[in-house]
Amino acid sequence: MARLPRISVSEVPQHIIQRGNNRQVCFANEEDFIAYIGWLKKYSQKFQVDVHAWVLMTNHVHLLCTPHTAEAIGKMMQSIGRCYVRYFNKSYQRTGTLWEGRYKACLVQEENYLLQVYRYIELNPVRAGMVAHPQEYVWSSYQINALGRSSELCQPHALYLALGNDPEHQQKHYQALVNEGLSSDQLITIRNSVNKACVLGNERFSNQITALTGKRLPTGKVGRQLGWRKLKDMK
Repeated sequence: MARLPRISVSEVPQHIIQRGNNRQVCFANEEDFIAYIGWLKKYSQKFQVDVHAWVLMTNHVHLLCTPHTAEAIGKMMQSIGRCYVRYFNKSYQRTGTLWEGRYKACLVQEENYLLQVYRYIELNPVRAGMVAHPQEYVWSSYQINALGRSSELCQPHALYLALGNDPEHQQKHYQALVNEGLSSDQLITIRNSVNKACVLGNERFSNQITALTGKRLPTGKVGRQLGWRKLKDMK
């Protein structure tokens, strides 16, 4: 099967997902989460990538990032992957691949969609039935974006900062957005976009990306309602 196209543009946010091979566990204990976050912080800073939101699940990772060069995210993910796989294989006395091929990514239109992806990522543990509220899940950016926990990793996007005149009001308005949740159509559109390497945005945004790159990517439009099992597997 041909690889899906993956286009990166500097200063354009991306939603990234990387899954364990055959959905196998990638994080088995607290030390594993800490190790991955450490390399995410190191290489996002090294390659000039702003990480706005993230969640580490047991068998996959979601990130929302803005690169400052077109090659930055590819270099960051390659470096993290190399370090983490080496660490994981040594820790659990295993060999071979850990990730399900290349990471998947889509470009995200800031207006209308960026804060949706923030929420989509941080609500992942709730949709998976692991917690009742995202504040209960430690391994995500929710406690940073919504509760003000200090972080050297998480960099707020301009649209997040525009939620209020100071951190207290930004957090309050962001909490309200998260509590509002996402509609089923929004969930499907976000999933389609990242899994099919579409752009998450309208036709105007797609045309802008085409003008910048010379490559045409469709938008992740809402299609036919997926079955409940398919939806569950795509979390």
